[in-house]
Amino acid sequence: MNSDNDLQIAGDLLEVPHLLQPPREHPVTVAEFVGLARAIAADRAQWAHLVEYDATSRWYHRLRTGPGYEVWLLSWVPGQGSGPHDHGRSAGVLTVLEGALTERTGRGTRALSAGAQRVFAPGYAHEVVNDALEPAVSLHVYYPGLTEMPMHTAAGAACEGRPVTA
Repeated sequence: MNSDNDLQIAGDLLEVPHLLQPPREHPVTVAEFVGLARAIAADRAQWAHLVEYDATSRWYHRLRTGPGYEVWLLSWVPGQGSGPHDHGRSAGVLTVLEGALTERTGRGTRALSAGAQRVFAPGYAHEVVNDALEPAVSLHVYYPGLTEMPMHTAAGAACEGRPVTA
């Protein structure tokens, strides 16, 4: 009778190339994009020195690009918001790096503190606002790269879309 203890592997499994997945050079799955955002968030030296705050408009900086994706760094002073919008045909990952943000959707409001992540599909409509008394910084990964950000009315109907960089 065979048991789990009878299983033996002959030779070195690492020598069987068809059993190994080749390492990916760039993310291609939602989980890999989330992992990319977490890795960047954890490496403050990569982004903290770039952050600026602008009281008149949201500040943003394209941090990285890859095959079909973009990574943006945004800062938010108290009271600043995105306005209701979607991201056209782009899916995304929003990660709060510092401070706190509020996400508003047709389904309600969600508080996002440092470390929080939101993954969204193409066409997902929301508004992001800094309702706190301290500035906030967020990281946004878009796949494919962001080419439009159609604005919405408060009722949720899309306004005329306009190209936006972040």
